[in-house]
Amino acid sequence: MRSIFSIRSLLVAAAMLFLSVASFAQVAIGVSVSFGPPELPVYEQPICPAEGYIWTPGYWAWDGYDYYWVPGTWVLAPEVGFFWTPAWWGWGGRGYIFHAGYWGPRVGFYGGINYGYGYFGHGYDGGRWDRGHFYYNRSVNNVNITEIHNVYNTTIVNNYGNSRVSYNGGRGGVEARASAQEQAAMHDRHIPPVTAQMQHVDAARSNPEFRASSNHGRPPVAATSRPGAFTDRGSVAAKEGRGYNSRPPNASNYPGSAVHPKDLPPNSRLSNPNSGDQKQDRRYQQQQERLYSRQDQERQQLQQRQEQEHQQYKQQANQERMQQVERQHQQQTQQLAQHHYDQQVEMQQHQHQEPQHQQSQHQQSHDSAPRGKP
Repeated sequence: MRSIFSIRSLLVAAAMLFLSVASFAQVAIGVSVSFGPPELPVYEQPICPAEGYIWTPGYWAWDGYDYYWVPGTWVLAPEVGFFWTPAWWGWGGRGYIFHAGYWGPRVGFYGGINYGYGYFGHGYDGGRWDRGHFYYNRSVNNVNITEIHNVYNTTIVNNYGNSRVSYNGGRGGVEARASAQEQAAMHDRHIPPVTAQMQHVDAARSNPEFRASSNHGRPPVAATSRPGAFTDRGSVAAKEGRGYNSRPPNASNYPGSAVHPKDLPPNSRLSNPNSGDQKQDRRYQQQQERLYSRQDQERQQLQQRQEQEHQQYKQQANQERMQQVERQHQQQTQQLAQHHYDQQVEMQQHQHQEPQHQQSQHQQSHDSAPRGKP
């Protein structure tokens, strides 16, 4: 009986591990968007709730159709001696790629983004660990010294300006590269966002008011004293904010973030052809239907391959291996979604350009035709 209970407990633990890793991957790995996020809003840092909490700055995340604000918040460090490296967006050549935040013994590279409150672009000037206790730098943190006595004052010179740019590289992005120390920090042992942080992100994603298209870069809740405490007295609204610098007209149809093909929203459909030539429109419609059918088949094939890998590894309670598998699935799914998106854009451009080309040829033929005498 005891052995049966142990096996059952192991399977439950493995299932919980898989769900937590999958949830983390949905918002953390491989997400690419064709246009950059809004500027970082201006807000006041809520007061630190208790000793051991470390500030995690707010950032823009992507829900598949729109950027949404994840409020900054105080989070209890998962281990003594661990710091938080913030999430950041960086240009990847074809789009802006999301890099997840994580816990580790050193602060790694976070794109040179000036998040404020100790995260001014490189490293962290908001506090330090000493003999198992976290000491807060009061010059950059809002701490009640009557309740928290582990404090010090060190004036920090902000050498990174007051830029509110929220992404690295690309048009208008921050020009920063990882230092040797930050590159070394990437190889440390890391812990993904804790459960409270994931619930915090989920709550922000489900709130329509947090979307950039709704708040225009000025979220109603910019920061909280604890994860998910959006309605508590300790939550603060943004004082300033600015929306998108440039959003393509077809950005709402961009395939969203997903770990597996089944998590993707349905492929967007192109508008019905309306060139004025019924025969030509029917041909265009047939081309589109063939494309949709082929894309659906490719989704199903990738989903089947990933499910087979899940069956292979579901019995292994190995966190590192599960993370590797989910990263691979995330990348595969995003590559497929990006490829399908590019195909539809290319087809739409071709269908729009072809009538114009035919009209141009017709006009040239008309212009070159011999003219009779007046």
